[in-house]
Amino acid sequence: MVTRTRQKKDNVFEAEFDWLFTVIEQRLNSYFQSKPFEMHAPPLAHDSQNAFHAFVRRANLSDEERVILLLAMAPHVRPQMLDVFFTQNKETQRGFAEFGGLQGKAHSGFLPTVDTALFVLAGQDLNRRFELMQLFDPEHAFFQEKVLHLTEVETDEPLGARRIDVGEEFLHRSLFARPLDPQFGPGFPARQLKTRFRWDELVLDPYTHEQLQELKAWLQYGETLMKTWELERKLMPGYRCLFHGPPGTGKSLTAALLGQVSGRKVYCIDLSMIISKYIGETEKNLEKVFAQAEEKNWLLFFDEADALFGKRTQVNDSHDRFANQETSYLLQRVEIFPGVVILATNLKSNIDDAFSRRFQAVIHFPMPDKKLRHQLWSQSFSPMTKLSKDIDLREIADRFELAGGAIMNVVRYCSLMALQRHSTEITYEDLEQGILREFNKEGRSAD
Repeated sequence: MVTRTRQKKDNVFEAEFDWLFTVIEQRLNSYFQSKPFEMHAPPLAHDSQNAFHAFVRRANLSDEERVILLLAMAPHVRPQMLDVFFTQNKETQRGFAEFGGLQGKAHSGFLPTVDTALFVLAGQDLNRRFELMQLFDPEHAFFQEKVLHLTEVETDEPLGARRIDVGEEFLHRSLFARPLDPQFGPGFPARQLKTRFRWDELVLDPYTHEQLQELKAWLQYGETLMKTWELERKLMPGYRCLFHGPPGTGKSLTAALLGQVSGRKVYCIDLSMIISKYIGETEKNLEKVFAQAEEKNWLLFFDEADALFGKRTQVNDSHDRFANQETSYLLQRVEIFPGVVILATNLKSNIDDAFSRRFQAVIHFPMPDKKLRHQLWSQSFSPMTKLSKDIDLREIADRFELAGGAIMNVVRYCSLMALQRHSTEITYEDLEQGILREFNKEGRSAD
C-alpha cells in the first residue's frame, strides 16, 4: 500500500514537470528557431487528495497559471530542468536578459523570476506580456492563499526581477501530504506548547475558570460570530487575552489546554530569540511567526510578555525611539491578528496601558487557596507510590502556600528520592525537604 501511494504521488509530478519541460522547450524553439509556439494540454488534475491538484481545481487555474506554479516549484523538485536558462548570449557574452532569473547564494541552479514566467508564456509578444502581468496581482489566489510569494526588490529594480517562490506549507503538503511543522530557530522563534493533562484535571480558582468560558466560546463559535452573524464589520478581528498572576499558577498549562480542547496548535514565542540587538530585526522575527499562525489558525502565547509588551520608555536616544516603534508595531500586529493571542505576565501593572485597553479578557491566576492546594497535592503523586502514614496532605496544604508549579517540583523531588532508595514510599522527610527547597528558591521562609 505504501509503495502504491508513493508511486501515485511520483506519477503526479512526473507528468506535471514533463509537461512544463515541453512548454519551455516549445518556447525556446519558438524564440531561437522561429517555430510556432503551441502549448499542449496539461495533465488532468485527477488526484483530489494531492494539495497541488486540489488547488489547481479549486482555483480553476488556467494553463498559464499552472506553468507559473510549476516554475516556482521546479527549483525544489527538479532544479536541473531550468539550467537551460543559463544559456549565454553570444553577442553580449552574458545571459539573456529576457530569461530573467537569479542564482541563489547556496543554490547553484536557476531561480525563476516574474520575467522568466512572462518569457515562457509570452515570448516577445508585448501585448500578451501585459495581459499576463495581472496573474501577479496580490489579489490573485496564488498570493491570497499563500501558495506563491514574490521576493522584495530594490526600489530601482524592475518588478520583473522579483523571484517567484512557492510557499513552504503548500510545497510540503503537495509533496508529502502532511502539514509542515516549522523548525524552532532564528528563522522561527517559537516552540509548540503541548501537555498531557486534560481540561478536567486543571485546578484553578472557580472565578478564573468562569472567566475562561468566554475564551473557550470564542474558540468554538468565533467564526460563526464574525461571518454567519456578520459582526466582522463591527468588531476587530481575533481575540486578545491577558493572563496575569504569580509564577506556577497555571497560565502556560491553561494555554496548552485551550489548544487541546479546540483542536489547534499553540506556539509559545521565545522572547530571547525575538528581541534582537539589531534595530528593526525584532519586527521581522515576529512577522514570521504571525504569518504562519494566521495561515494555520494557531494560538499564540507570549510568556513573560513584559519584555515586549511592557510600558514604553521615555525617548532618551535612538534605541529608545526604535524600541517604542517596535512596541507600536506589536500593538498594531496583535490588533489585526484574526486568531487568538494570549499574553502572560506575573504582574498586570507591567503591561502597557495601550495594550490593556485592547484585551477582550484580563484573567487573574491567583495563588491557590488551601482547598485548591489540597486538590493539587491529592492528584499529583503517581499511583505507583504510597504516602507514609505521617503525611497528612490536608495539613500540608493548609500550612504551606505553594503554587501548582511548585507543588509539582516537590512531587518530582520526593519521587526521585524514593526511586533512589529503591522504594515506592514517599516519606514526610522527603516532602518537607522538597517544600523547603521551593521556599528557598523563592527567597521565602517555610516557617
